Amino acid sequence: MIATIFGGIAASPSARAALRYGAMAVAIVLFLLSVRGSGEHVGRIAERLETTENANEIQRRMFEAAASRPRDRDELVDRLRDGGF
Repeated sequence: MIATIFGGIAASPSARAALRYGAMAVAIVLFLLSVRGSGEHVGRIAERLETTENANEIQRRMFEAAASRPRDRDELVDRLRDGGF
C-alpha cells in the first residue's frame, strides 16, 4: 500500500519536482540552524576569552602593586616622608 503511494508520487513529474524543492528547503533550514548554533558557540567562547583577559589584567596589576610595595617598616617610613606613597 505504502509502496504504491510512493511509487505513484515518484512517477509524477510535478510530485518529483515538489519533493526535490522540499528536500532543498529542508537542507537549507538545517544549514541555517547549524550556522546559528555555531554562532552561539563562538559567542560564548568570545565572552569567556574576554572574561579571562579581564581577570588576567587585574591579576597583572595586583602583581605589579605587590612588586612595588615597601619591603619593611623602614622603607614604608621613608616613602611616607618622601611623599611617594
